[in-house]
Amino acid sequence: MKDTPTQKLKHEQIQYIEFLSQDLQQIKNFYTACFSWTFTDYGPHYTAFEGEYIDGGFTLGTPVKGSILIILYSKALETTLEKVIKAGGIITKEIFSFPGGRRFQFIDPDGNELAVWSE
Repeated sequence: MKDTPTQKLKHEQIQYIEFLSQDLQQIKNFYTACFSWTFTDYGPHYTAFEGEYIDGGFTLGTPVKGSILIILYSKALETTLEKVIKAGGIITKEIFSFPGGRRFQFIDPDGNELAVWSE
């Protein structure tokens, strides 16, 4: 894990997420295309990503469906949906409303299911 600036450290909040990936290059291409994440490789089995509010990484392994749902935020939900589709994501739940906003869910190239929400 990278050194994290203290402004990213929020009490009792997610600060770092690690995913399993079967193909690190494919998953880097996907998340770069969808969300403009930047990556730093730490050998052939691990790559870390850096974001403004959270950091994380991908390590080689086979993901297990349904273990956790990570939810990202978007100011432009429809635009983000199109980026996910264009990058090869599979939409599992089209945009729907819930108290407080709208969201959709998708599966990335490794089979991880994530969601994106907006106000």
